[in-house]
Amino acid sequence: MKELKSKEYKKFEDIKHVREDGTEFWSARELALALDYIKWENFDKVIARAMIACENSGHNICYDFPEVRKIVEAGATSKSIKDEEDLLYAAI
Repeated sequence: MKELKSKEYKKFEDIKHVREDGTEFWSARELALALDYIKWENFDKVIARAMIACENSGHNICYDFPEVRKIVEAGATSKSIKDEEDLLYAAI
């Protein structure tokens, strides 16, 4: 696989989260923006295909794609939105 250029690498490093145990993960919503998806619905389709591939390879999609809800402000109210937080989970 071709090495990431420093600009591309930094884009992903800037949105990387690290758990207390040292494992790394990326928020699907942040990742969608980094990959230039303008509409969440389009990236959600990519996630659905990735989940199918994950399941077909014998992995547990509940473990690799946990559904995380975040509260966002929506005008005068707030609502919960879905974010498959561990979309690109990696134990490095």
